[in-house]
Amino acid sequence: MGLTLHNCLFSEFRRSNPGRLASATLLLALCWITAFVPTSVAQKASKSDRKVIVITKPDYPDILRRAQVGGVVRLKATVLPNGTVTNVEVLGGNPILAENAAAAVKRWKYAPAASQTTEDVSLSFTPH
Repeated sequence: MGLTLHNCLFSEFRRSNPGRLASATLLLALCWITAFVPTSVAQKASKSDRKVIVITKPDYPDILRRAQVGGVVRLKATVLPNGTVTNVEVLGGNPILAENAAAAVKRWKYAPAASQTTEDVSLSFTPH
């Protein structure tokens, strides 16, 4: 169906104006190429292993600790060149523990770097 629609549209352009056909073809090719650009190329922040200078421990709710609820929370932190954490995205883990982990990581301070980076963070919550 896509090829049929493509042929129909371009046959209309061919009849009306050959210059428009070339422009439309170029535009279609550009759209097709940019659709397959990897998202890692589009990201500003690069991944690194910057050293953490200040670590704030996350709160571990007593009710979860007593209920033996634990596990690993995975996060992605966006860190400015000056070491300040500006954004934390939860990648996985218990939602309540993840909320506490994200709040703690937002208060972390990393070593300065030349550019903004993203840092993968894993925090373990063990009830005993």
